Amino acid sequence: MLGIDTNVLVRFLVRDDEAQFDKARKLIKREVAAGRSVFINQLVLMETEWVLRSRYLVTKNQMIAAISGLLDATDVQFEDEPAVEEALFIWNDTAADFADCLIGAKNRRLGCRATASFDTKASKLPGFVAA
Repeated sequence: MLGIDTNVLVRFLVRDDEAQFDKARKLIKREVAAGRSVFINQLVLMETEWVLRSRYLVTKNQMIAAISGLLDATDVQFEDEPAVEEALFIWNDTAADFADCLIGAKNRRLGCRATASFDTKASKLPGFVAA
């Protein structure tokens, strides 16, 4: 398994730099051909969402579709995939940020009874409380 960082994932998804896209694609293709997976940790996923939203103006629906597509890929593994799936499900129906949805899902899976936040949007999420 090979972990990839945010800039490899972003180049692969947006294809804005043809040379880097080609390197990212070949890297991923090489791993898959060798029977290995590509790994995306939650920090990379949160940073990718932020970069795509803030720099590339990717919409929430486009981001949900992109992450869902990666979740469906058999050659891509996520850190704590059930938490990512839960976060996407919650994020789809809320105005809160993806990062807050993922933080809440991860905390629940780690046994937290709730997640405290000063963020008014986040504090309305399931499993959150206002700090």
